[in-house]
Amino acid sequence: MAAITAVLYRESKIRSTNLTFIFWDLLYPLVNLLIFGVGINAAIGATFTAAGADYNAFFLAGCLGMGNFAIASNTSWSFFMDRDNGIFYEMLTYPLSRAEYLSGKMLFNVFVALVQALLTIACAGLFLHVPFRWDLLPLLVVGLTGGSAAWFYFYAIFALRIRRNDVFNSVTSILYFILLFVSSMFYPVEPLPKWFRIAALANPMTWHVDLLRYSTIGLGDPRRIALESAALGLFGLASYFIAIRSLEQQ
Repeated sequence: MAAITAVLYRESKIRSTNLTFIFWDLLYPLVNLLIFGVGINAAIGATFTAAGADYNAFFLAGCLGMGNFAIASNTSWSFFMDRDNGIFYEMLTYPLSRAEYLSGKMLFNVFVALVQALLTIACAGLFLHVPFRWDLLPLLVVGLTGGSAAWFYFYAIFALRIRRNDVFNSVTSILYFILLFVSSMFYPVEPLPKWFRIAALANPMTWHVDLLRYSTIGLGDPRRIALESAALGLFGLASYFIAIRSLEQQ
């Protein structure tokens, strides 16, 4: 635990010295909700309530999932910063295991994701009057914790295997576009074309957002949510073991 705490402390010191990262991590999803969500809700209004909620309530889970995704990208990017200044290889000689090194970064990632979710949910309820399901709060915490950890390990695979920062940024941009838009983040997948629906249902982002949507406003089929949650858990475990293997090969 001492090694994990040391990595966690180091991550917090690095992030606290960069206000841009703090803004991006904590406020970017909230800005999306307050601007994009409000705009779409005003444009389609009652038409969207056929999905079971107004668009602001529907999009809340999408913003939380988007926030987890962006935070994981920023946290994994720190591998490049450490590699450029030589600290990365020095840390591999310290008395801490590869699993402890990754776990420290993951815990910081989860902490930021939970703070970001608290701010977003509070503002959604206060300004947009989104009806939050407090009875499902434990499930939401599990979804945010497990989802943000899974996305960090997923991104860490690319950060550890790719040597060039520009290539990593290109890959993450492509993933950002595909995983976010081919999912249930912005719209329900049921009315979409069959090929799009199949791709969206096979997307881990859909599994994560559906879990967050059910645990925030209670929207979704519990049996389907259970299956998607199990799939998300397997995705996180697979990403963890591949990330550990990638770190061991450094």
